[in-house]
This record gives sequence, C-alpha cells and structure tokens, in this order.
Amino acid sequence: MSCNDIILSVDNISKCFEIYEKPSHRLLQMIIKSNKLYKEYWALKNISFQVSRGESVGIIGRNGAGKSTLLQIICKTLFPTSGDVNIKGRVAALLELGAGFNPEFTGKDNVYLCASLYGMSNDEIDRNYTSILEFADIGEFINQPVKTYSSGMYVRLAFAVIAHVNADILIIDEALAVGDALFTQKCMRFLRKFKETGVLLFVSHDTSAVTNLCDKAVWLNNGELQSFGSAKEVSEQYMAFLYQSKVSNKINNKKDLINKPKVFKDFRIDFINSTTIRNDISIVQFDESDVRSFGNNGANFIDVYLTDEWDNPVSWIVGGENVKLKLSIDVLNNLKNPIVGFTVKDRLGQSIFGDNSYISTLSNDLSCNENHIIKVEFSFIMPILMNGDYSLSVAIADGDQDNHIQHQWVNDALMFKSMSTSASTGLIGIPMKDIKFIIEE
Repeated sequence: MSCNDIILSVDNISKCFEIYEKPSHRLLQMIIKSNKLYKEYWALKNISFQVSRGESVGIIGRNGAGKSTLLQIICKTLFPTSGDVNIKGRVAALLELGAGFNPEFTGKDNVYLCASLYGMSNDEIDRNYTSILEFADIGEFINQPVKTYSSGMYVRLAFAVIAHVNADILIIDEALAVGDALFTQKCMRFLRKFKETGVLLFVSHDTSAVTNLCDKAVWLNNGELQSFGSAKEVSEQYMAFLYQSKVSNKINNKKDLINKPKVFKDFRIDFINSTTIRNDISIVQFDESDVRSFGNNGANFIDVYLTDEWDNPVSWIVGGENVKLKLSIDVLNNLKNPIVGFTVKDRLGQSIFGDNSYISTLSNDLSCNENHIIKVEFSFIMPILMNGDYSLSVAIADGDQDNHIQHQWVNDALMFKSMSTSASTGLIGIPMKDIKFIIEE
C-alpha cells in the first residue's frame, strides 16, 4: 500500500468534552480561568488508523464507545482536542435523520440545499435531479415540506442525495435501519458498487452486516481503539467481549471419553460421480489442541464432528444429503439449564444457518452436575453451499434464549470447503422437491 493510495488517515485523535453541573458554571469558567468548574469526559483517546481507496471499514462498539464522535470529527462537524485527520477528496455522510435538511422546506428545496452543502454546483444538481428523484422514489411528496415525512422517507431522500455527490468517502451511521426492505437492498447494491473505488465507513451494531459489507473493522471501547483489522476477526473479538468473557485456549484433553471411529469414511463413494456440479464439501476436523474460544469455562467442548445418517464420521459430505452434527462437552460446573448450539458462517463471517437445543428441550429437566459429559446431536439436511470456505462455530450456555451465561463459544470448530455447487443464486441452495416446467400451445 503506497502513501498515494491512502484516502483517510486518522492520526492520534483525542476528544475531550467539558461537563458542567450547572449552566452558570460555564459562564463563570469564562471569567475564572484558574479553577476548573467542569469534569473532563474523554470521548476519544489516541485513535489512529489509515484507510486506502477501495477499502470499506465497519465501525463497531457499544453505545457511548465514541463511534459518532469519531465520525463527526472525520466529517469536520466536530474538532478534535488533539490529533489530525487527513482526507483526500470529498466526504458525504448520512449521520442522523434530517441532518442538512430544513424541515420547513420542500423535498426539492432540500435536495438543492443538502447537495450544495456537499460542494455540488446548481448545474451539477440540475443534471442529477431526475436521477435523485428516481433513487428516492417518494413520488409527489418531493413537493411537500419534509417535516411531513416519515423517517423512512427522510432516509430515502437523504441517501439519494449522497449517492449522487460523487464522494471519495461515504459515511453511513445506522440510518438504513429505518428503511424498508426493498430500499435497503437498493442502498446495499449502491454501497457494494461504491466501495470498489471509494472509501466506505459503515457504523452498525449488526456484526453480520459489517462482515458482509466491509473488508476491515474498527472496534471502539470507552473511547479507545480496541482493535483494527479484518472485519471477521474484529467482529469475533467484539462478540467475545460482549459476553464479558476471557479468551481460553485450553481444552481439557479427554479423548478417552469419546468413542468414535478414527478412520473417516469418504462420503463420495456412496454416490455416482456423474456430474461436475455435485456439491462436494470437504471438512477440516475439530482439533481440541488448537481452538479460539471464549466463555466462563463452566463447560468445554471436547469433540465436534459430522457423520452421515448412519452415524459414520465423515471427512467429506454432499450438499442436500442428511447429516448429523455430534458434540461432546465436559461439564466443569453445575449447570441448571444448559443450551447447546451451532452456527455456520461464510468466509466473511456472515451467519448462513444454525440452531440450538433450547426449544426442543424446554419440557425436560436438563440440570447436570460437574464432571458429567453432555452429548448433543443435530440431524439435518446439509444445505447446498455456494463455492468457497465456511466455518462452523459451537457454543454452550446456561439459562434461556435471552438471559444466559456463556460457558464456551468455539470459533471455527470445523472448517468446510465447497468444491462445486448446483445452486444458482443466493447464500445457500436447498433441495427441490419438484420443479414443473410446462409449455402450452
């Protein structure tokens, strides 16, 4: 990466806000310089990262972590207490509903107002006006005051404007959450096209959206840069943090408790190799000595493997066939309501499918004591996967769906590689019971 490729450089940014107990103290502070009548709140502390052209960066973190403050500094609507932001090119931002709009003006008037704030001339706006209206798709409401708009209409018009600004850096701050599904899909198509040549900064609490849309991620925690790297890895670190757990790389070595064949059957011999688009999926087996996990360590996974429908462990499966996922867990603390689940993600960390044991065991007394072994089996039809790499993560918790203690979450317990596929579109394919194709004269 050369210096000429860097579009955004954030260099040691810090931001301090002065918090006064009373409004009068602010006035007194202007007169009395010797004593501090305020408390310092550091929203950002020494934040540094660089983004190159063609990169998309997700910004994640809890509420109050400093995400919005950072974006406002990049947009130059706030100034840092210390540090510098260097930007090459034009910045367009959708930070909050109604930003840059006058509620008394019509939608058309606000298009010209907002676009001019981004540096567009009247001639540029005139040339793009019809395209902006088509993108927003709000019909005759364009001639109504925007104070009469719904939140969804606000977003439609605001996004339509920034989509035509010809910006080098585009900043989106959770605004798409209020849009309808069709418009959100339209925006996502635009963002995927935009990030091929520009820089996208995307703020979201949805780590799946971040991993799907972004190459890298910035994780802010209490105003500090906790992590900056690939979107998948940073999102996994953030999820681990949300469970307020510590990383544990040690799995108890209890192989003698698992009674499974060590010679894996090649699933391909059961099928006639008559086509090149059969969904052959190879599996990298679970290695308990090399896992990335987090949790309270009240229970640990000691085995994770797939079998065919006849319980034969496999190293190769075919999409569309019956499989079983078998899990073995060593219980280290007493558990009252254990829940065991799994999720399959693509190479970007986007969740494809998964499930857990909670609903199927609601009527059962599942309490178990330490030193017991839990064995769980999920039987399902393996979806037809698109070509590429996939991972399967597993987890055990104690409680219910909404309130539980995470005892261990193992990232990438199994790895898949889909060699070929019969699926034509979408994230996964599903077996068809029947397809009727009729030509009538």
